[in-house]
Amino acid sequence: MTRIDGNTLIGWGFKPSRQFKDMIGIANELRGRGQDDVSIIDALQATLPPPVVEMPMRTNSLPIGLFIEAEGDGDQANINAVMSHMDALMRIPTIVASAIMPDACPAGSAEGTIPVGGVAAAKDAIHPGMHSADICCSMAISIFERKMDLKKLLDAVQAMTHFGPGGRKSVIQPPAAIMEKFAPNPFLSGLENMAIGHFGSQGDGNHFAYVGTVKSTGKPALVTHHGSRGFGAQLYKRGMEKARKHTAIVAPRVPQHNAWIDANSDEGRAYWEALQVAREWTKGNHFAIHDLVQQKIGAKVSERFWNEHNFVFRKSDGLFYHGKGATPSWSGYAADSNGLTLIPMNCSEPILITRPLAGNAASPADALGFAPHGAGRNFSRTQHLRSDGPDGILSAELATLQGRGLDIRSYCGVPDLSELPSAYKSAAQVRRQIERFGLAEVVDEIVPYGSIMAGDWEKDAPWRKPRKDKATTA
Repeated sequence: MTRIDGNTLIGWGFKPSRQFKDMIGIANELRGRGQDDVSIIDALQATLPPPVVEMPMRTNSLPIGLFIEAEGDGDQANINAVMSHMDALMRIPTIVASAIMPDACPAGSAEGTIPVGGVAAAKDAIHPGMHSADICCSMAISIFERKMDLKKLLDAVQAMTHFGPGGRKSVIQPPAAIMEKFAPNPFLSGLENMAIGHFGSQGDGNHFAYVGTVKSTGKPALVTHHGSRGFGAQLYKRGMEKARKHTAIVAPRVPQHNAWIDANSDEGRAYWEALQVAREWTKGNHFAIHDLVQQKIGAKVSERFWNEHNFVFRKSDGLFYHGKGATPSWSGYAADSNGLTLIPMNCSEPILITRPLAGNAASPADALGFAPHGAGRNFSRTQHLRSDGPDGILSAELATLQGRGLDIRSYCGVPDLSELPSAYKSAAQVRRQIERFGLAEVVDEIVPYGSIMAGDWEKDAPWRKPRKDKATTA
């Protein structure tokens, strides 16, 4: 009796796959029982998974909730770019609804990249590219019970936090209850050292520590802004890898940056759990820094709360709401929510304390329950820096702000001029549009004293320094 092998299966019309080894075993077992070719082929067909039905891209976009209006120079061009991206994004088969917040701006050049200030609701799918590498970028506030010298408070923050590449010199251990969730999760396993090393640090870019006073009470407050740092970026990278593999099979025409993980699969459930760990870590990271500051100044905290604005949320309708720089603005969006959220603008403007509108004044349904996450940009960092010119307009802007009494610091000692207020939309404009569209209710604000950002680390990077002439160094 001739043994059945892979060539036999190919001759019967089967395509080579990982299942060939098992199929050959089954086929030879059936042959040994005296089964003929037709019976064996039928039995092998029954072992194959159902064929994948390709999910096509939509030919037409779906309606988009638009909550942004042009008020100043550059606004309309920015809105047009945002709408172009959202129109392409709405052709992705998993996306069923979307909204654009007043602070929206493009986040990349690839067509269909979700903009900052964009919200996309997906059915049975988690899109890593729609929360980006800065997973759980978020805001946290500690309000102190008694008034104090705000310079001393900001000095304490500068002494106790860490900005820029890498982690702290002195390690702070994250809570064991968080770290024990890493090893069992395939998306987190192996990232433990990075999660420990970066705990108690704030990164770079637009992340900050901000000191001011609560307008209604005069109490001093510390506000921090950052995400899940290096381990979150690695989690995103792993998520994108799995998403691209999955989407290449079920929807090969979908651009890679819009790939998704099946939320109902084992990988989807593991990724969702990993996102929740990133959320716990980031919340703990905020308040670890706040606790260090509190211990240094010896002041009691009367209130603290936090909210993420770059994350994936799941509502009772089962959909996954991807907020790319968008603040959740519905009651009970998370179990640890106290009903208040923070919306920053820039280093010279108050941070808004908001809450969802109640009753008949609830935010519009097509806003999907979100509000802006800040002021947003009309121009990229590079474009903004080009505006500096030979006269040093941006340096003059920084000097003017400091002349007004604002204590604006750069952790590395070199200011990042791309983060000045002129880089962002008018804070008053964004606030007007929050109120005009009924996206949230502003209940209080933090009046600025000063802030710390990472600064321009790249100016000190080795590759930025002029190289000496080889002839003189030989």
